[in-house]
Amino acid sequence: MPEMSEEENRLPPGQHIARGRPVIHYGRVPTFRPQTWRFQVFGATASGQVHEFTWDQFAGLPKTSVIADFHCVTKFSIMGYEWAGVSAPELLERVPPAAGVRHVMIWAEYGYSANVRMDDFARESTLFATELEDKQLSPERGYPLRAIVPHLYAWKSVKWARGIEYLTDDRRGFWEERGYHNVGDPWTEQRYSYQEEPGDGPL
Repeated sequence: MPEMSEEENRLPPGQHIARGRPVIHYGRVPTFRPQTWRFQVFGATASGQVHEFTWDQFAGLPKTSVIADFHCVTKFSIMGYEWAGVSAPELLERVPPAAGVRHVMIWAEYGYSANVRMDDFARESTLFATELEDKQLSPERGYPLRAIVPHLYAWKSVKWARGIEYLTDDRRGFWEERGYHNVGDPWTEQRYSYQEEPGDGPL
């Protein structure tokens, strides 16, 4: 039996390494208008206020980079992508959540959303990316801003991100309401809501 490559050893169960770099998204690619674009942090903020960034303000925040594998729930994986952008911990420091916040909803254009647990959101590897492989994101990959939560299935990595909502109680996002697993851990193949165990989803 041939030995597996390093990349194959990094594959979660049920995944295969993609040929090329597929692009999948729901709906049309939005038009970016930098003069009117805003990113909001709202919900249960520590201050009780909504915090808003213009594009110039957001683009001026400190940047970091992450090299991470990318696992789509449709079973393809792309290995070793390098993303660059603003880390979730950077945003949490600038706009702290209230003490009772345990979940985050990431919002995007057209009302698209994905919910993640705060423990997942707050990781150093979670980014709001503006670049991929040292180049500006292309529109179909999420330009100008894409959430990257690389340790979860890729539908949690929301394209065309426009804000985050701090939640004291969990709430399902767009695909979670349509039958996808509330957590989305690829290593335990949390693909669909019927697989959820007690505590995985909202009451």
